[in-house]
Amino acid sequence: MPQRIALFGGSFNPPGQHHSVIAQRLASEFDQVRVIPCGPRPDKPVTDSIPAVYRAALADLTFGNLPGVTVDLFDLEQASFTPNWDLQSKYEGQGEVWHVVGGDLITGGGTGQSLIQRTWKNGQELWESARFVVLTRPGYVIEPSDLPPNSLVFETDVPGSSTLIRENLSKGRSVEGLLAPRAQAYIGRYGLYRAPNPGNWARQSLSDQTFSIQSDPHNAKAQAWLSDIGPGTDEQPGFITVLGGDGAMLRCIRERWRERLPFFGINAGHLGFLMNAPEQVLGCPFPPSDVILRQMPLLYIETEDREGRIQQAYGFNDAWLERSTSQSAWLQVIVNGVERIPKLVSDGALVATAAGSTAYARSMGASPLLADTPAWLLVGSNVMEPAHWRSALLSVDNTVEIRSLSPEHRPVQAYVDGLSMGEVVSFRARLSRAASAELAFCASHDMADKIAAIQFHRSSEGR
Repeated sequence: MPQRIALFGGSFNPPGQHHSVIAQRLASEFDQVRVIPCGPRPDKPVTDSIPAVYRAALADLTFGNLPGVTVDLFDLEQASFTPNWDLQSKYEGQGEVWHVVGGDLITGGGTGQSLIQRTWKNGQELWESARFVVLTRPGYVIEPSDLPPNSLVFETDVPGSSTLIRENLSKGRSVEGLLAPRAQAYIGRYGLYRAPNPGNWARQSLSDQTFSIQSDPHNAKAQAWLSDIGPGTDEQPGFITVLGGDGAMLRCIRERWRERLPFFGINAGHLGFLMNAPEQVLGCPFPPSDVILRQMPLLYIETEDREGRIQQAYGFNDAWLERSTSQSAWLQVIVNGVERIPKLVSDGALVATAAGSTAYARSMGASPLLADTPAWLLVGSNVMEPAHWRSALLSVDNTVEIRSLSPEHRPVQAYVDGLSMGEVVSFRARLSRAASAELAFCASHDMADKIAAIQFHRSSEGR
């Protein structure tokens, strides 16, 4: 028998406990539940009331730990709204697709006047051919003649609505019991739904929270600290402790960012731009009582190979193209659809987040940025043409496309955070709209200090 897949789409702005209960009920009846937060909708301007990156995090925090439930972020990532007709095509190769809809959407279905039939893309055809799970509440009467030909009715009795949650938050009223606890805490620390421009940092204590621990197995110092820090727990941790250098932090973020837990690093490496200094932590009560949480974006990367196949990937630090042979790469650089460099002759080109600007971007000659700078970098590697061009500062809404001008004779490889994407002919990058990581720093941590240390060199001690 094919797998039965329930598609549970919606604005989820924010997702509430009532949504979580519905997802769990669906998971008890279906093999898979795919939760799909939608992108911008012209008919629902409130969908964009907070940036997509926060909505993505809230969806993961609400649904991410539910057995049998998967959150798909493609609409938020692409700032799009995928109609159910297209969702049917997207998922039907994976199993038997069921569309989860509210009872109000089928009213009038017996006479062809339901919202699905009148307003959805290919609504009448979808009505007749697709399968529907119709959600109702006690006291809401559904006329049997209004039901789609292939349908199930699920009665739900959990109160709550996203509208009510937003209204209570905007007016400072209690939302206790209306939100998943982790989602409520996340909304609180970034002031979501209370101000038009949410913050990207927050101050709080970790002292009352449990943590899981991830240590670099090849770092003797990190291994020695395990006994001082304690074993941690993998059962509902409040944050993740990372012992090692920036590389260990990078690996941990890559593997675990969808858990939406803050990362607290303790530096057992060299410079440790993403880490806290050991003297700030070791020998002190742990977890720390006063930290700054900074939400930092990931890169969203799309690559295309010679056969036209597209790959997507996320990177926290950087992504780049580099020549595959002894010949230099010939690259075209396009920013927001405008050709900026018709022919870049170089060993390659790299894009880096502000947090990643202290890594390869710096070694290529770019000036490093503070990790929370609202900007990112485009950098050339050993540039021959155009003469004197080295790097460019990009705004958060820029999209960069780099195309190989001679893929047959001067092939290039793509890498994301050091992981190979293979040989490609084009490469598109922007800051992600859905993926981010929260990094926790001791309140006494000076983000500018290490940047200053590598930019200003003392000629001798004592001066």
